[in-house]
Amino acid sequence: MTALLTIIVLVFILVAIWQMVKIFDLAHAKNKNSQIATDKDNTLNGYLMMGFLAFIYLITIVCFVKWGNLPLMSNSASEHGPTIDNLMIISMVIIFIVQTITQFLLHYFAYKYKGEKGKKALFFADNNKLEAIWTIIPVIVLAGLIIYGLNTWINIMGVDESEDPLIVELYAQQFNWKARYAGADNTLGKANVRLIDIDRANILGVDEADPYSQDDIITTELYLPVGKPVLFKMRSQDVLHSAYMPHFRAQMNCVPGMITQFGFTPTVTTEEMRQTPQIIEKVANINEIRVENSKSLVAKGEEPLERYEFDYLLLCNKICGTSHYNMQMKIVVVSQDEYDSWIKEQKEFKNSLIN
Repeated sequence: MTALLTIIVLVFILVAIWQMVKIFDLAHAKNKNSQIATDKDNTLNGYLMMGFLAFIYLITIVCFVKWGNLPLMSNSASEHGPTIDNLMIISMVIIFIVQTITQFLLHYFAYKYKGEKGKKALFFADNNKLEAIWTIIPVIVLAGLIIYGLNTWINIMGVDESEDPLIVELYAQQFNWKARYAGADNTLGKANVRLIDIDRANILGVDEADPYSQDDIITTELYLPVGKPVLFKMRSQDVLHSAYMPHFRAQMNCVPGMITQFGFTPTVTTEEMRQTPQIIEKVANINEIRVENSKSLVAKGEEPLERYEFDYLLLCNKICGTSHYNMQMKIVVVSQDEYDSWIKEQKEFKNSLIN
């Protein structure tokens, strides 16, 4: 596939150079009429337009056959995930239909109404009926998509406080994540970047005088109980980051100086997701590639690549600096009992400070 793309790029470069040469010749031609298109030129361009249309459709078919199965559209792990997937599928279907029709009309009309001596294309200087049709139809379709999307967004963002969601803070900084759990009282203590004290290991700027902060728990991995609503409070220490959890269909910007939030309910544990056919196939493909790449490393006397194992991930979806690509944190979804056992093993904020 890489070779094919390279060839296509080279062809486009050659065409561009050829066009530039023609422009140069046109600019310096002594006979200005020598570059006027003839019927033969117009016919050739008309056929080329239809050829390019066939090329577009062929590439589309190849892409559907080779990459049409999008596993990420079928392995959502949150309650609202299927709703997001459905909205995405509807949008893509509409875009595909509109693109197919409009590209056909664009190229076909360029062919049908190509320039010919003595021939004049039928045209309308003004047609209110046609203008109404191609204005009203897009308005109706776009309004439907916007209303559907807005309704979906409202339902997702409307966290029900009566369900007593687990409160967790996601703290972003170049280039890592920290999670702060609200502890037994399920209320986060106050925090401010001005309160960061590295000497006392207060790396998130948690207010030590706030009684709600005493039982907070700071971790470098994010553990979540399956089936339990989680409300994330998000902060950034330095620049604009974006908390992106693809399998949970969740994303929210982390903005310096303010708190943003996003909530969802995990529905599939990490172990359950590892047993799905899509993930099994993905892991097998990745490990096959790693085995091949490891052969050259071993030949050089280096350590082979470790085997890949699937994990949910929290990623940064904003280009936040040189190590943006490496800004991620593992998310582990477990049963309620496993979560309770894990949280009991973590140090509370009051016990983690260095005196």
